[in-house]
Amino acid sequence: MLTSASGALATRVALDLLDDYDAILLAVSGGPDSVALMLVAAQWAGRAERRIEVATVDHGLRADSAAEAALVGDWARALGFAHHLLVWAGEKPSSRVQERARDARYALLIDCAVATGARAIVTAHHADDQAETILFRLSRGTGVAGLSGMADVAPCGPVALARPFLEASKADLEQICRAAGHPFLSDPSNANEKFARARMRRLAPVLAEQGLDRGSLTRLGRRARRASAALEFYAQSTMRSARIDCDDDCVRLHAAKMLQAPAEIVLRVLETEIARLAPAARIRLDRLERLGESLAPALADGRAWRTTLAGVLIETRKNELILRRAPPRQFRDTALDRRGERPSGA
Repeated sequence: MLTSASGALATRVALDLLDDYDAILLAVSGGPDSVALMLVAAQWAGRAERRIEVATVDHGLRADSAAEAALVGDWARALGFAHHLLVWAGEKPSSRVQERARDARYALLIDCAVATGARAIVTAHHADDQAETILFRLSRGTGVAGLSGMADVAPCGPVALARPFLEASKADLEQICRAAGHPFLSDPSNANEKFARARMRRLAPVLAEQGLDRGSLTRLGRRARRASAALEFYAQSTMRSARIDCDDDCVRLHAAKMLQAPAEIVLRVLETEIARLAPAARIRLDRLERLGESLAPALADGRAWRTTLAGVLIETRKNELILRRAPPRQFRDTALDRRGERPSGA
């Protein structure tokens, strides 16, 4: 586990999380966190055994963004890394700017990873980011999965998204840059209070005085991950026992076995099957809950019932609960996410 006392050495050890990947793409914006990631990777013992390249996204949202991205490229090449400059082209949105910029950033990084053969995208998200993410989701009424925070390794399209520094503090990463005498950039949008996360950061000292500091939030995240893992284990067991049959387009479940399961387990089974049948769907918790609330009495009464969610037709018939891909005319594109928000890189 990384702590402020363990410093750069322990941060270096955290890259052992990447041992299973022979080709890696580091996402480096030029801020102190990602510059520290690049510096640590340059000295990592595992570097010689794998191909490590760097990518920087120029969102084009500030006048000097292109020059800054080019500067990061110079830093990467000075450390011996190939550098890829990724540009978010086209007209920029006037609303939800940070959210859409994040989506564009990950889309560009995924495309770059696939093109270069990288098996993992690596970011420098740290413990302060983790605490902020948990607090942000808590403010939106998230469930247990959302309170778990960011995973150290998660799917990201066809590749993995790895965050080896989730237990290092921002101060640890800044210290790495200072110790190396390496410059870094500052993004003024991080302090712009028109963005929700900047407003949350302003509240951080007040919340910390009441005990809701980084340590308590990340501890909450660890406990939520433990609880979520237990729920997921139970949900997978229930799904296996309830399945009558399934294929790429449909699954049939025993209604009685689903009725016996607690509501949270039913929601997780529904979420898993919807995600399997409609991989592009993002399952938002409030809509999933409404689905579960409508389904429960139909299962209890043994009556016919049906609805469509995220391109999946869900219906009860006789003694079965059936989920199948809905015909195209019934599909209504709905962005869903179990945590109550769109997936976040931070």
